[in-house]
Amino acid sequence: MRSELMMLIEETAVADAALPVAQFKAHLRLGTGFAEDDVQDEVLRSFLRAAIAAIEARTGKILISRQFSWTVYNWRDATGEVLPVVPVQMVTSVTLRDGGGQDTVLDPAAYRLERDSQRPRLRPAGALLPTVATGGAAIVALVAGMAADWGGLPADLGQAVLLLAAHYYEYRHETALGDGCMPFGVTSLIQRYRTVRFGSGVVQ
Repeated sequence: MRSELMMLIEETAVADAALPVAQFKAHLRLGTGFAEDDVQDEVLRSFLRAAIAAIEARTGKILISRQFSWTVYNWRDATGEVLPVVPVQMVTSVTLRDGGGQDTVLDPAAYRLERDSQRPRLRPAGALLPTVATGGAAIVALVAGMAADWGGLPADLGQAVLLLAAHYYEYRHETALGDGCMPFGVTSLIQRYRTVRFGSGVVQ
């Protein structure tokens, strides 16, 4: 039996055009006395990407839409598999790979996406999802994200990204900051988006 149960891969990164570089520059000028010639746009984009990744990790929500592939070696629940990212916009394909590495793409009529703000599921058209062969895998390709671009994000999440990116910029030379450090203003803005959990860390 495989020791790993699943693997999530981000197939496409947040596009440069979706990053609010101009807004970030304006935010930095107000908060830190930033001069536009001090740092190249690519460096600012790196701070924005880092802030988006940190907020996505903290909230369990994907902010800007992009493509993912999720590989599972055995369904945890063949009546409806909980997908690993939220919110899922669409499942673009489901592929079964047999023990010899041969792929079979399932007919889209064999499954459906059950949308949910906390626990979206891949549901079978019938009683159960197709069996994953011993030594094989199921690969689910999907698109997830709250908005197609920056302008579609809720205002509080957008502000949280700018605040956190500015925090990273301001302390970019500080090596004593602990991993996962997040200012209170950011945590307050994102609190209502965090995944609801009950019991011993089980998402409900």
